[in-house]
Amino acid sequence: MRALLFVVVLLSVATFAQLPEPLWDTGTFSILGYDPATGEVGGAVQSRVFSVGNGVLWADAGAGVAATQAIVDVSYGAQALELLRRGVAPAAIVTEIWEKDPDPLPENWTKQGRQFAVMNLKGEYAAFTGPKATEWAGHKSGKFTTAQGNILAGPAVVSSMVEAFERTPGHLSQRLVAALEGGQAAGGDKRGQQSAALVIVKKNCGVWLHNDTVLRLQVDDNPEPIKELKRLVDAWNTRKPRSVSPECR
Repeated sequence: MRALLFVVVLLSVATFAQLPEPLWDTGTFSILGYDPATGEVGGAVQSRVFSVGNGVLWADAGAGVAATQAIVDVSYGAQALELLRRGVAPAAIVTEIWEKDPDPLPENWTKQGRQFAVMNLKGEYAAFTGPKATEWAGHKSGKFTTAQGNILAGPAVVSSMVEAFERTPGHLSQRLVAALEGGQAAGGDKRGQQSAALVIVKKNCGVWLHNDTVLRLQVDDNPEPIKELKRLVDAWNTRKPRSVSPECR
């Protein structure tokens, strides 16, 4: 019996040792949103990676917002904003950027796994999920919002994000955080939580003068980053600092 148990243990160890490691470790879920009442656009993101806000969210009050994730090429963000400034439609931007991607690291960082979304200042948007983004991966459309993610518990994550965004009242920041909470409640990133971020822009409507950033927050390393992000958003909304620009008062 001991000999048989020993053999089983050895086989189990050998089988575990042979399991292939994933080529990439990139799970993230994000949402872009527009508020027609204020004209603000923004996005929010959560991931089981350190400081996810540094690579995912891109925003320009003269252009729109973008999210770049999964097998990330951060140049997608800058490219998207530049094309938005030229008035190119989000759907055309998504197609152009991906098709022009030279795929410099096809073996271990393939363009087939890229995921990104683009939204203009009218709330029009488009999203793309590559066929090799780690499952579950996909995106979901809503009214003035798009949610996307990879290495998720399942499609309910992005569906719950859109539903939470659409039913939550209040400032855009509160709606974006509610969307992250909805995604997490539906299972979120299969690997867990670590960081979250949020950005909202509108021309000249940030605090102080000539500031387009209405709100930018990052929680870089926290066991409950969405909870901490919500605390910061609630604190901001309690005070709601105003721009000195007359058109934004």
